[in-house]
Amino acid sequence: MSHSFGIVGLGLIADFHAQAIQSMSNGELVAGVDIAAERVKAFSERFGCAGYTSLEEMLRHPGLDIVIICTPSGAHMEPALQAIAAGKHVIIEKPLEVTLEKCDRIIEAADKQGVRVTTIFPSRFHEISREIKQAVQDRRFGTITMADAYVKWYRTQQYYDDGGWHGTLALDGGGALMNQSIHAIDLLQWFLGPVKSVQAYTDTLGHERIEVEDTAVAVLRFHNGAMGVIEGSTAVYPGYLKRIEIGGTDGSVILEESSLKAWQFRNELPEDASIRERHAARPDSGGGASDPAAISFKPHQMQLQEFIDSLDAGKPSLVEREEGRHAVEIILAIYESAKTGREVTL
Repeated sequence: MSHSFGIVGLGLIADFHAQAIQSMSNGELVAGVDIAAERVKAFSERFGCAGYTSLEEMLRHPGLDIVIICTPSGAHMEPALQAIAAGKHVIIEKPLEVTLEKCDRIIEAADKQGVRVTTIFPSRFHEISREIKQAVQDRRFGTITMADAYVKWYRTQQYYDDGGWHGTLALDGGGALMNQSIHAIDLLQWFLGPVKSVQAYTDTLGHERIEVEDTAVAVLRFHNGAMGVIEGSTAVYPGYLKRIEIGGTDGSVILEESSLKAWQFRNELPEDASIRERHAARPDSGGGASDPAAISFKPHQMQLQEFIDSLDAGKPSLVEREEGRHAVEIILAIYESAKTGREVTL
């Protein structure tokens, strides 16, 4: 079954969604909407779709059934609710929203209307991410003792000065964690399960004129007993690929973006050598470590494809609506801990 997509908010990330849709066999980009007329004109000419400056008008576009929200993070809820009310399935760029109240309003509206909502977490769609998830489920790590996420990225001062909304509490909802590290935080909680509590510090150390953190460190306790650390920054020059480390009494895995640095288990299986070989360190995209545009649209394409396949099959997708809420809850707990100086239980 073919699906027709419309995109709300035609900034940088919209181009990656457009390329992803155009690479799909059963997806078509039919429309885009933005409040800036010149941006609408450029986008519609570049991707050969209809252009609108009114979301209400775009939602009436013939055949449109899926709406992708690419507005600033703190402005996701309003267009999402409009699209849901119009009976459209909705895909929302990370984060789902910047407060739990707004996340819950989106989820409740989708449930009431009977439409599907997902959040963009393309890192889940690397093949190696699924291998790690399976290894956890198969209890190959024994007792997992430590699980860590390191996102030491770099953003220039100009990135914040020119962005209009980057670095603002109202529209960014947070800094290095809410905007950049959220992908790694999602992977960590997807692999390990729910976080029980956090103790954290945040600060703005490498930038001026922003309302949010550019450096954060948090210590976690997971419900399964494991401990962990999240380090997130946009003030580490020149910026490095995000890194996930999981270790236990029977094995360890270290993942750098989509490349394996370690895959070692006490009980070696025949497929382990193949996994190491297939996912060994290899040229990758920049992963967004120092340039937000230095990413591939392929993981977005994989997620969009999986979402419409799940729609057609009437099955849950890999990132159901509540999944987008989990990472936001962890990040907001980190912010609360840093502000109060206390351990925060989720």
